[in-house]
Amino acid sequence: MLGLLLAISAITLAQWWHGGSLLTLFDGPALVIVLGGTLGAVILQTPTTYISLSVRQLLWVAIPPYQDLAAQAERLQVWAAFARQQGLLALEEQVEEVRDTFTQQGLTMIIDGIGGDDIRRLLEIDIDIEQERNEHAARVFESMGGYSPTIGIIGAVIGLIQAMSHLEDPEVLGASIAVAFVATIYGVGFANLVYLPVANRLRAFHYRHVLFQEMTLEGLIAIAHGENGLQVERRLRAYLKGE
Repeated sequence: MLGLLLAISAITLAQWWHGGSLLTLFDGPALVIVLGGTLGAVILQTPTTYISLSVRQLLWVAIPPYQDLAAQAERLQVWAAFARQQGLLALEEQVEEVRDTFTQQGLTMIIDGIGGDDIRRLLEIDIDIEQERNEHAARVFESMGGYSPTIGIIGAVIGLIQAMSHLEDPEVLGASIAVAFVATIYGVGFANLVYLPVANRLRAFHYRHVLFQEMTLEGLIAIAHGENGLQVERRLRAYLKGE
């Protein structure tokens, strides 16, 4: 949000610095054309499921999700040591305390006696499917970033058509042409200051989520193989770089 505020402030400051009126950057019809046209195009191409998912994930821009990899690694080491001492069935007490459904599913498989290779295969399928679903949510905003500049040009052309009706009045004609190009500013501005940055920001969250799941998977496989806490720590050390 700070980045968006900085970008908008820079544009408005430059407009004011050149002696232009800030009111010239605001035009209701142009805003309706750009926003409405962009949303319409994206809704046309995107299934409803992915649109609703992208709307829910849009909240992440203001309230980012946080997954503590270090805390998860520590939990996995504790579970490994506990399973070595008490047996795999003793992990059943830990399942109810886990809130993450991915981790809970993996622990349940271990308790049920499913082999490590089967656990890896099943959970990797879950990771791939969720990753693909999240990628569709990011593509919604990426598509908006692609359509928005073109819709802005359409708005500018419509504005120029309206301006041509004032050829007999040069003063009105000049003002009308200036307003017409506001749609282009909206189209390019929304694409490069909002839609594309949001898409890439969501991808960053998705990448961390996949990293969390892959680390969890490695830890669960180690527990299933009967490794101790130190061995689990060595397995997970690479995932914690940069934390």
